[in-house]
Amino acid sequence: RVRVEGRTVLAQIIPAWHTIYEIIQLGEINMRLRNVPGAREVMVENEYVFTEPEGMKGTWHEVFGNDNPVRIEIGMGKGRFISTLAAQNPDINYVGIEKYSSVLLRAVEKQEELQLSNLRFIRMDAENICEVFGAGEVDRIYLNFSDPWPKARHAKRRLTSREFLARYEEILEDDGVVEFKTDNKGLFEFSLEEVGEAGWKLLAHTFDLHNQADMMEGNVMTEYEEKFSSMGNPICKLIAKQGKPEK
Repeated sequence: RVRVEGRTVLAQIIPAWHTIYEIIQLGEINMRLRNVPGAREVMVENEYVFTEPEGMKGTWHEVFGNDNPVRIEIGMGKGRFISTLAAQNPDINYVGIEKYSSVLLRAVEKQEELQLSNLRFIRMDAENICEVFGAGEVDRIYLNFSDPWPKARHAKRRLTSREFLARYEEILEDDGVVEFKTDNKGLFEFSLEEVGEAGWKLLAHTFDLHNQADMMEGNVMTEYEEKFSSMGNPICKLIAKQGKPEK
């Protein structure tokens, strides 16, 4: 038995592709970062954060004051990935989405130092993404080391499920793509299947990103990517586009 966020679960019911180590690690991280005193108040007052983004649909070019492409990261964590991209690409607008104020706080603190005009954050649940972005308003979606939701009954909560892919179709422009990275092979295999079942076109994929030069070009490491790769875990990546593959 293992103890996870106040609950005792039997190890044998956890799928093989979601290790006990990962369960415990995620539980510890969640308990530690969800309860930073004052985090929610900081989010409400900060100029870079939207805590009630409903009604912003179709207005993102006005928010940034230009017509540059808009790219989003869902589940951005502490924000190193999206902050690095924003600094490297001043002609592209970035929006980081994170559910928990205590996690988002780390990214906000960094942005206060960087003062990047092309970077904004939203505190929200990704299920409501179609209420915040309009049709064709997003150029690219990044998903990095997303929660695997190991139980089968929670499959639709995975950010690469066909349910979420349908949401992405509503906000992506015609040539828009989704990029997904994970060290969880089972989740990655699930994601490859979902891409096909959803009628999307798989543009590229690898089970060992750091040993595939063409896909590593321009790669920006996340905190988890750096940690897991240093432990010897291969990093998986896929790039997919809406629309059925050519026959």
